[in-house]
Amino acid sequence: MKNLNIKDIAKIAGVGVSTVSRVINNHPDVKDKTRDKVLKIIEEYNYIPNNSARNLKRTDSKNIGVLVKGIFNPFFAKLIQFIEEKIDEEGYSMILHYNDDNANDIEAAVELIKEKKLKGLICLGGDFTSLDESQLVDLDTPIVLSSTDIIEDANRTFFSSVIIENEKAAFDAVEYLCRLGHKKIGIIATGQEDRCVGRLRFEGYKRALLKYGIEYDEGYFEIGEYTFESGFKAMNKLLDKDIDLTAVFITSDIMAIGASKAILSRGLRIPDDISIVGFDGIEYAEYFHPSISTIKQPDEGLGKKSADILFDLIKGKKNHEHIILKTELLERESCKKLI
Repeated sequence: MKNLNIKDIAKIAGVGVSTVSRVINNHPDVKDKTRDKVLKIIEEYNYIPNNSARNLKRTDSKNIGVLVKGIFNPFFAKLIQFIEEKIDEEGYSMILHYNDDNANDIEAAVELIKEKKLKGLICLGGDFTSLDESQLVDLDTPIVLSSTDIIEDANRTFFSSVIIENEKAAFDAVEYLCRLGHKKIGIIATGQEDRCVGRLRFEGYKRALLKYGIEYDEGYFEIGEYTFESGFKAMNKLLDKDIDLTAVFITSDIMAIGASKAILSRGLRIPDDISIVGFDGIEYAEYFHPSISTIKQPDEGLGKKSADILFDLIKGKKNHEHIILKTELLERESCKKLI
C-alpha cells in the first residue's frame, strides 16, 4: 500500500483535513467519538505523520521566505522593499526566490519551505488556484498569498491572503475609456487561459464593454507576457490588423510601456491617435512620455499588510486573515476624450 497522507486519512474517516490535524496535534476541540475514530484509522493503516515537515515550525530557523513569480515585473520590487523592512524589524532574515514563469508555484513554495526550514512564507503573484489544503497542514508553516487570485471555494483556514479585486479594477479602467467616448478598445493581456490575475483582468475588460453595449471582438485582443518586449510585439500585431483602434487597455504597466513604444515608433501619437491605460501604478509609467494612465495597486499596503499578518501568525496572535485592498485609477496624459 502507498504511504498515506493526511488527506487520505481524512477521507477514510469521513472528516475534514483540519480535524485530522487537530487529532494528531492533540487539540482539545475535537469530539471524543471523532478523535477515537481518527486514531483507530491512523493505527489501522499505520499512518506516520510527516514529522520532518510538521516540526519545521519548531526549529530555530529565523528565515522568512518571499517567493516571487517571474523576474520582470518591477511592481513586486516595491512590495519586497516593504516586506524586507518588516522582516528586519522583527530580527529575521529574508530568503528571496524568483520562480520561473513555467514552474509550478505550489510545488516551489513547499520545496522552499522544506529546504530552507522557513518560519513563514509570503508568495507574490503565482498560480495557487489548485492548492491542496493537505500540503499546508503537513507543512504547518504560515503562508500569506499576496497579489494573486484566490478561488472562491478555497479552504481559507489554512493560509492568509492580501489581494485586490482584479476584475473590478480592470472594469474601472475600461469603463474610464468608455466614458471618454471610446468604442474600439483593444486589450493586451495574458488571456483567458491564465488562471491567475490575468484572467480576472480580461473578464473585467469584457464586462465593461458589455455595460456600454460594445460587442467583444476577438480581433481586438493580443497576448502579452508581462515584459516590455511582449507589449511591444502585441501592440504591433494589433496595429497590423488595421482595425481603427482608438484605445487599448493593457493589463500591466510594463506591457503598456512596450505597447506605447510600438505606437510611437510607427509615427502615431498618444493620446491623439490611440489612448492607453495600463495596470499596476509603477513609477516607470509616470515618467514615460506621455505619462501613462493606470490602475494603481496599493504596493505599500500589499507589502506591509502581508508581512504584518505573517508575523502575527508566527507569534500566534491571530488566525488566518483575508484582506482585500482598494485600487485607484490614475488619470494621466495617455488618454483623450473623443468628441
